[in-house]
Amino acid sequence: MRRRPRSYTALEDLGRVRLSRHFFLRDFLFSEIGCFYGQANIPDDPDLLVTAGTRLCVELLDPLVETFGPIHVRSGYRSPDLNHFGATEVRPQKCSRNELNYGGHIWDRRDADGAMGATVCIVAPWFADGYARGRDWRDLAWWIHDHLPYSEQQFFPRLAALNLTWSERPKRKIASYIAPRGTLLAAGDAPSEPTAARAARYADFPPFRGIQYPEAA
Repeated sequence: MRRRPRSYTALEDLGRVRLSRHFFLRDFLFSEIGCFYGQANIPDDPDLLVTAGTRLCVELLDPLVETFGPIHVRSGYRSPDLNHFGATEVRPQKCSRNELNYGGHIWDRRDADGAMGATVCIVAPWFADGYARGRDWRDLAWWIHDHLPYSEQQFFPRLAALNLTWSERPKRKIASYIAPRGTLLAAGDAPSEPTAARAARYADFPPFRGIQYPEAA
């Protein structure tokens, strides 16, 4: 059982925990709000944090890396204290209130339904380059829908960044702040585009998990 870090070295050791082939916990602990305002980002429940983060990385992020190459983490884990600060003290507000982020950016708290989950905001540079030339964000949204066991996707205009959520009770919901804004897929609904039309959108994408990495020595 991991305890809440109470020293620099304990937090450093926690950051060394490997969540998947391509990610360590440290990759998700940096916070610009925390850095600028001097607010710590220390988990209350490291065991739940690691368990949820592992599922996020193994099931969603590793397949993205092995398809598109490196991805950029914009925002990962937020402690309850840090998220509350971002939701109440920062203007304009950069975080939703804690209750909405449990099982989201706050990985070490379960959501209102008791489900474990984790959210990360990422940019896929391979796709961002195409997006800068006018590519439709829905191409990536439908690719993720058809290939990965996500819970929620939410896209943003800068760099086609997206909040990507894993949950043990997936909603399968897609929304965007990029035109066409709003909900592309509501939880429980069938996709608005048939399988063939979705596949045509991403026909030129790299092969799924086609990047071959060397085996461990």
